[in-house]
Amino acid sequence: MLRSLICLLVFLTSAVQAQDTFRNPVLPGGPDPWCTYKDGHYYYMHTMGNRLELWKTKNIAFLKDAPHKTIWTPPASGAFSKEIWAPEIHFIKGKWYVYFAADNGDNQYHRIYALENSSPDPMLGVWEFKGKVADIEDKWAIDASVFEHRGKLYMTWSGWEGDKNGRQDIYIAAMKDPLTIQGKRVKISSPQYTWETKGDLRDPNLKHLDVNEGPQMLKYGKQLFIVYSGSACWTDDYALGILVAAEDSDLLDPSSWKKRAEPVFRQSPENKVYGPGHNSFFTSPDGKEHWILYHANDHPGDGCGNKRSPRIQRFRWDEAGWPVFGKPLQTDTLLQIPRS
Repeated sequence: MLRSLICLLVFLTSAVQAQDTFRNPVLPGGPDPWCTYKDGHYYYMHTMGNRLELWKTKNIAFLKDAPHKTIWTPPASGAFSKEIWAPEIHFIKGKWYVYFAADNGDNQYHRIYALENSSPDPMLGVWEFKGKVADIEDKWAIDASVFEHRGKLYMTWSGWEGDKNGRQDIYIAAMKDPLTIQGKRVKISSPQYTWETKGDLRDPNLKHLDVNEGPQMLKYGKQLFIVYSGSACWTDDYALGILVAAEDSDLLDPSSWKKRAEPVFRQSPENKVYGPGHNSFFTSPDGKEHWILYHANDHPGDGCGNKRSPRIQRFRWDEAGWPVFGKPLQTDTLLQIPRS
């Protein structure tokens, strides 16, 4: 009898621990991960390439068990039919929006497009294609993200200054509404440090590719941070950099943004994590824990494909109000789930 009770206790303890802990990755594969939290659920997306897929879960650590569905399939041909990249879902002014990059099969025509859904639950209702979201210059653009600050809406993205590849910069623009950019784009970051310039371009006509991409807003205290990815995504040197601006500054003034010279999150060969990048942020359901969601590879040279898997880990803030991400953790690290 006693032995049976002990076995039952061990089983129950293991079951509780299994519910309270997890290991990365949260999915076997999934580049460019993004999530947002609303009304008790996380909504998650990543690059699928040929469609837009949406996950819904109460705990992002258990994403593998979450229901998911295709919310949009592109047409067979046309300007937004191929290379569906970096989707993000946002709840803005009472409606859901998904922003993503797409082209016609030729990378030079990548632009930002949007879907809209008025259902309170984005897994329900109708997702309506709303067309291209572009500034008046309408140059190459990927990795769009939208945020609100002091009642104003902004979009950030990675783009080309001209019409040729070779360098990706970070741009910001004001938005009139969730589907309309107002005024001109403003460049706030270009690759300037060595760590941002790793990776030969896969084009015989070009020798090098300098990259700033995947900009993500992170607010804390009286500062606004944009965390972005630098260097070519197919290199192990792909890493995260950071820009900072004061909360009361003009966000459309490039001089408001200051860049840290060194990356804030980079590969950790000792932990067998390579090319960590293209992140987003979320808090625990109780709002007290701060987490980073990012993709990374398990082996050097795994490249810029579907071997990249989404991982999450907590980060802290230093006394100056800057995020401290530490190192990307080993995939065999047992972690506590985000606190409810």
